[in-house]
Formats: sequence, C-alpha cells, structure tokens
Amino acid sequence: MNELRVSLNGPGVALELKNPVLTASGTFGYGLEFKPYGDLVSLGGIVVKGLSLEPREGNPMPRIAESASGMLNAVGLQNCGVRAFVRDKLPHLPWEQLPVIANLYATSTDGFAELAGILSAEEGVAALEVNISCPNVREGGVAFGQNAHMAHAVTSAVKRNAGSKPVIVKLSPNVTDITAIALACQEAGADSLSLINTLSGMAVDLGTRRPLLANVIGGLSGPAIKPVALRCVWQVCRAVAVPVIGVGGIRSAEDVLEFIMVGASAVQIGAANFTRPDTAFRIVKELPAAMEKYGITGWDGFRGSLQVE
Repeated sequence: MNELRVSLNGPGVALELKNPVLTASGTFGYGLEFKPYGDLVSLGGIVVKGLSLEPREGNPMPRIAESASGMLNAVGLQNCGVRAFVRDKLPHLPWEQLPVIANLYATSTDGFAELAGILSAEEGVAALEVNISCPNVREGGVAFGQNAHMAHAVTSAVKRNAGSKPVIVKLSPNVTDITAIALACQEAGADSLSLINTLSGMAVDLGTRRPLLANVIGGLSGPAIKPVALRCVWQVCRAVAVPVIGVGGIRSAEDVLEFIMVGASAVQIGAANFTRPDTAFRIVKELPAAMEKYGITGWDGFRGSLQVE
C-alpha cells in the first residue's frame, strides 16, 4: 500500500498529516457540519472558516453567484468570533486524532497578533493559517497580501505570538508577482504557505441591470481557477524553501496529484465541498488507486517531478 503521510517541515515545528488532503477555509464550516458526509478523522486535516476577534454577520445578501465552472462569493467572513469558536466548536472536533487548523482574519497587524495569542494557547488547534487577503483598514483598504512589506509585517506579528504552533500564510493571486509575496512571508518566519485564495471577479444580470452580488465584487473559486492555481503553486515552489499547500479547483484524486507534481506538499479542497459535501472524503479513498495508476510509490520521489524541458 502506498504511504500517504505528509510532513510539512517548515523552519519551525512540523505539521504531520496522515494524508495530503485538507479542507479549505470558508468551504467546510467549522468541520462539525460535514460529519454526516464522512469520517472527519479520515482527512489529513481541516481548516475552519476564518475567525475574527469579534463575531461577524458578513455581507448582505445575495452573496453567492454561480459562474461558468465556478462560483463567486462575497460572504464577508461571517463567523461566530474566536472566543465562541474556542468555547463552543473546538471541544466537539476530534482534534486529538485530526489536525484542526484555525484561519485568522483581521484588519490590522495588532488584530492578527491578538488572534494568534488566543489560539496558540489552545491544545486543540494544530496550526494557524493567516488570511492576508484581508483589507488593511489603516492603509485605506489595501489587502495585506498585495504588498510584500505588509505581508511580512503580518507574518512576523503572528509568528511572534504563535508559540509552538506552525504558521501557514495563505496567499492571494490578485498580485503582480506572487513569488515576491511568498518570499516576504518566508523571510518573516512562515512555516508553510497555502495558495491560492480566490480570484477577484463579478457577475451581472442583463435583465435587471444589476450585479448578482450585493457586494458587486466577489471571489471566484472552483474548477475555473485551477490553471491559475497550478501556475502560482509551480512558481512559488521554485522560489521558496518552505512547504506549499495547493488550493484551487481540486475535485479529484488526479487533481491532487497534479498539484503535488508541480511542487505542493499537500492540498486543500474548497468549492467542491459545496457541490458535493463528500468530496474530500471521496478523494482520500480514491488517492491510493490513482497513485498506483501513475506508478507513484511515495511523495518524496514524485513531488516537484514536473518535466518542463
């Protein structure tokens, strides 16, 4: 039987996964909602929806729109707040058997640091994922992830307060050079990187002459963004020394293998959870057969094996 285990060995502590299949923040709730569709413990890990210091109601409706081979969302990071998550959600997750990764959302560097301090004290939290696609309100709404200096500052602040928890930084594709942001996060101490977050997009209705999203602009995810995600992962893996987690349009075991072939150490399943809530569980089951089909006996020899010359 093929060995599925993955060790995300960053410059700090390693994150051990029983397989490379994680769930993406914002697509898997707090994990508890997906218990009816499969065994949570079978996954490599789960990333819960973005957590803010205080509860957030999110953006006004409508905030989801279907698009060709994908979906647009402008949910606005609705969540119960970090303290309610720690009190009401985390104790009911099988964190002793499954890495539970908290995703952090804030609009200031100090906010990120405070969140990291709260979550680093929780035994049930295995790692922290930092969403740097958030707007920096002190800089006029510019996303942290669109500026290398700001990305460095946020990563440093979280790392200082993370204790022994690995820090994953989630990168936005809405930049000129994603490798510049990746290198800034690595320099600031990121243990690993996840990419990509959603692409900025919009959809309109000819009949009403109105945008389909109340927020007008939303994040595009799903199969439509997979080629962009593969390109970004390939570029970043060639530029950095820390492990990379691939995200974007993954729906099958073959998709997982493609991301690992271009250099990713693990992946996250996102939009597919909305169309088929059992997707992540199914992919875990199908992965050994897919590896056998393509003659893959282990990750070390296969990871980054794309031939480009």
